[in-house]
Amino acid sequence: MTRQTSKSSVAESPREQKQRVKKIIKLLDQTYPHVGLALNFSTPLELLIALILAAQCTDERVNQVTAQLFPRYRTAEDWAALDQNTLEHEIRAINFYRNKAKTIKACCQALLDQFGGQVPATVEDLVSLPGVGRKTANILLGNAFGQPAIGVDRHVARLAQRLGLTHETDPDRIEFDLQPLVPDDSKVRFCHLLQAHGRTICLARSPRCDICPIKDLCPYPANKR
Repeated sequence: MTRQTSKSSVAESPREQKQRVKKIIKLLDQTYPHVGLALNFSTPLELLIALILAAQCTDERVNQVTAQLFPRYRTAEDWAALDQNTLEHEIRAINFYRNKAKTIKACCQALLDQFGGQVPATVEDLVSLPGVGRKTANILLGNAFGQPAIGVDRHVARLAQRLGLTHETDPDRIEFDLQPLVPDDSKVRFCHLLQAHGRTICLARSPRCDICPIKDLCPYPANKR
C-alpha cells in the first residue's frame, strides 16, 4: 500500500482535522445515503461467520453462500458439530474454503467453551477467538452490537492515508489514528462511507479525483504523481 504524504495534515491541528472529518462525512453521506455493510446477517454469530468467509473473497459471493447456510445452522453448536468434510462442501464456492472451514469450527468451539455459545461484545474477548483480529472484531462490534468501532479494511486504510488522516500502513495503527478524529456516533457510518467511496470513485489504481465530492478536502490530488 502506497504511503501518501499530506502537507495539509502536517499543518492541521487535531481540532482542524476533526472538523475536516465532519465535513468529509457530511459530503459522503449525501453521496451514498443508503450505503451500509455489504454482508447479510441477522445475528452476531451470522456476521462472525460471514466475516471469516469474506477474507479474500467478495461480499457478493459470501452472501450467496450464507443465504443457504444461515437458515440451517443457527447456533455455535450447529457449526462446531458439522463434519469437516461436510462444512468444506457447503462453503466450497468460497476462496480457501478448507482453511475457513477449520477456522469456523475452531471459532465456534471456542464460543462454546469460553462464552456459553454466545458471541462476546468486547474487542478483547473477540480477538481471543480463532480467526478473529481487530478488524473483524471492530466490524462485528459496530454492526452487530452498535458500538462506536472502526474496522479498517483495505478501503478504509487506503482512503485514510490519501485523506492525510494517517501515515500508518498497519490496520491497527490506522484504527488508533482514526479513533480520536471520528465522532463516536459516526464511526460505523464513516467506515461504510469510505468503503463505498473506495469501491466507486477513490479506486486503488486510478482514483477518479476529477469527480470526487470531497476532493477539496483531500490532499491526495496535489500529492499524487
